[in-house]
Amino acid sequence: MNAPASVPRQRKPDWIRVKAPVSEGYHNTRKLMRSLGLATVCEEAACPNIGECWTKKHATVMILGDTCTRACAFCNVKTGMPRAVDPLEPEHVAVAAAELGLEHIVVTSVDRDDLPDGGASQFVKVIQALRRNTPNTTIEILTPDFRNKHEAAVSAIVEAGPDVYNHNLETVPRLYPTIRPGARYYASLRLLESVKRQAPHIFTKSGVMVGLGEQRLEVHQVMDDMRSAGVDFLTMGQYLQPTPRHAKVEEFVSPQAFDAYAAIARAKGFLLVAASPLTRSSYHAGDDFKKMQANRTAQLERIRA
Repeated sequence: MNAPASVPRQRKPDWIRVKAPVSEGYHNTRKLMRSLGLATVCEEAACPNIGECWTKKHATVMILGDTCTRACAFCNVKTGMPRAVDPLEPEHVAVAAAELGLEHIVVTSVDRDDLPDGGASQFVKVIQALRRNTPNTTIEILTPDFRNKHEAAVSAIVEAGPDVYNHNLETVPRLYPTIRPGARYYASLRLLESVKRQAPHIFTKSGVMVGLGEQRLEVHQVMDDMRSAGVDFLTMGQYLQPTPRHAKVEEFVSPQAFDAYAAIARAKGFLLVAASPLTRSSYHAGDDFKKMQANRTAQLERIRA
């Protein structure tokens, strides 16, 4: 009996290729995360920027374990029944932030539909631990949609006081049934709108992937929807297929097309736009936070004038 033919991998264009991580800084960051028992989205989602970011001691911590209760077609995080929530995780995140000397930290999580609050209380505890241990570190969170419970979840997290609240729309609404089947586009929009309504001072952020078969005008509509929800910061990056089991790349979008998307997004009024093939939610997040602060200050000064 013949073995099944292997699925050919798509050849990436030159602008997508990155070097394998080999630096001492990368290995030191990895060692620290292992010693504290922390997962990172950098590893679990196979981020192409891990070598660059970890060399600079920038890591995005993924709380609530490393196992997701959903199975999105774009995501490399493993799916299954997660372990119990680790009560020591918030303090371990704070220790990691202190050890790495982080000015800005990004904290995300798997989806935990098995928990009554979707894991919102763990985000609160992490924010509180960071405020106690590294009070000068600015905090950016990237949360799931807290399906059917986002109002209570958002209220609790907003009260804890992150500096940036990120929730990614990921793709255009037409593709949700195949790419993000466990989520609902308009529920995610309402979550972002709820954050801005409850805490106008907190920066809101959302991201989309391109290259999944979306149309240009659909992406423009997502931008409009984000602006209607008060989103301050848009990130756009190229979708990359993690394994042959995941959704395939329909198109490698050129850097010039990303520049065009960015120009349109800026014209629509976002405080900040990051759009390039290798842009990811937490890529250069600390530098972008400072830019966002400066842009808001300039915007307020223009209004006063």
